[in-house]
Amino acid sequence: MPTTLPPASRRAGRPGRARRAVTGTAAALAVLLAAAGCSDGGDGDEPPRDYAAQKLDWQPCPAPSDAEGGGPPPSPLPGGTAWECSFMEAPLDYGDPQGETIELALIRARARDADRRIGSLVFNFGGPGGSGVATLPAAAADYGTLRTRYDLVSFDPRGVGRSVPVECLDDRQMQEYVAEDATPDDAEEVERFVEGLETFADACEDNSGEQLPHVGTLNAARDMDLMRQVLGDERLHYFGISYGTELGGVYAHLFPGNVGRAVFDAVVDPGESAAQSSLGQAEGFQLALTNFLTDCVERGDDCLLPGSTADEIQDWIIGFLDGLDSRPIPGIGDRMLTQSQALNGIAQTLYSQEYWEYLEQGLDEAEGGNGALLMAFSDALTGRNENGTYSNIQAAGAAIGCVDSEERYTLEQTRERLPAFRAASPVFGDFLGWGLLGCTEWPVPGTWTHPDVSAPGSAPILVIGNTGDPATPYEGAQVMAEALGEDVGVLITYRGEGHGAYGNSECVDRAVDAYLLEGTVPRDGTVCR
Repeated sequence: MPTTLPPASRRAGRPGRARRAVTGTAAALAVLLAAAGCSDGGDGDEPPRDYAAQKLDWQPCPAPSDAEGGGPPPSPLPGGTAWECSFMEAPLDYGDPQGETIELALIRARARDADRRIGSLVFNFGGPGGSGVATLPAAAADYGTLRTRYDLVSFDPRGVGRSVPVECLDDRQMQEYVAEDATPDDAEEVERFVEGLETFADACEDNSGEQLPHVGTLNAARDMDLMRQVLGDERLHYFGISYGTELGGVYAHLFPGNVGRAVFDAVVDPGESAAQSSLGQAEGFQLALTNFLTDCVERGDDCLLPGSTADEIQDWIIGFLDGLDSRPIPGIGDRMLTQSQALNGIAQTLYSQEYWEYLEQGLDEAEGGNGALLMAFSDALTGRNENGTYSNIQAAGAAIGCVDSEERYTLEQTRERLPAFRAASPVFGDFLGWGLLGCTEWPVPGTWTHPDVSAPGSAPILVIGNTGDPATPYEGAQVMAEALGEDVGVLITYRGEGHGAYGNSECVDRAVDAYLLEGTVPRDGTVCR
């Protein structure tokens, strides 16, 4: 689930980094005590809460909230199976299980073959900050085969959607925020850029200060183990995509003995710092853009963009973006397409090769002064709903990313890194480089530099890397598979384009389906095209 590219707390696919001092044993013990209600009961007047014993009250799903992205209630699946929604109670602070509680929104569709049902298959589609309750029904057609033997389940992680959403700017302020110049060129523009980040962070603290320390990946992993117990599953069967692979890796580290059949697709590199991740994304988006430009050139006169080589078209795109810096063009309604929104729109279209034709059309129309199509893709990336409201994907992504990452870059440190970003991508380099300031003014400290995902004793986990992935470059899958440990990480390489492989490759689909449905582990190092 993508988010806006800059700043660092809004990097596409992966705003935050992951892990520092909490050992797997200690963290696992803490969450088990919390979930089981094992404490001294405070003053002794109340029995300890037994979170794992709660019964979920499944009801017909309502329409997604604005924070989840809006829209109508989810339609029944083919065959008439209805979506069911519920809330699960969890402690706000796992260190104080007898204290304040929160409710986490869940959604499920029951398995078609009840007699051969394996259990629940829990999805996290990424972000961080994406609503699983809204996304699963929209994506369910891609997972129809898996529903033969699994209840398909997803959730809004804490701070997201209907799960006590983090709130920052209002809709009018968000509209201004996503249009701001995120590639400052002089001292005055730098000052405005930094002030915008400060305003955003202050609004998050004012509106959601109490929950900000508790919305990170570590607590989301603890929530998933509680969810496993409440759903009645001995082990967690899991499908994580993009940031969902980081969440899955942290879960496997904390609870290796509770991992069932798990798949990580579009894999986040667990060994990188925030700066390394951003630089890798600059390289990844540049690679995807170059592949798009090469394809356009190879189509000859059918290509709508000016230039006879990929470099010539790229130079035109850079010139077009430079022009938007001072002269935005009409977008949708009375909104003007700014440089930042155009970059977001271009990035969104690079997530899938199926969008390349719209990127070409959008750039061609923008050359003629019509920025509506690029703005539409920017709106999709930044969480703007059709009614003009915004989902909370930006607020939640920032909150989760910044409480995960302990890195706080100064203005001087950011400037020092800009040349490397520009070398990595003449189009996206400045955009992602300046994004390193995203957590600098955040009101709560971060937790770690990068996640520990080692999971000795875990069941095998399929780790799928896509060689053309712009947001989570392929190398991250290699690192994840190795970091999970021997006989745990099983690497599958997909030689293709786009963000993610399942649903784009029959070879990948066969391997994943065979593992999730029958337990057949593919050969480590399998290559699909």
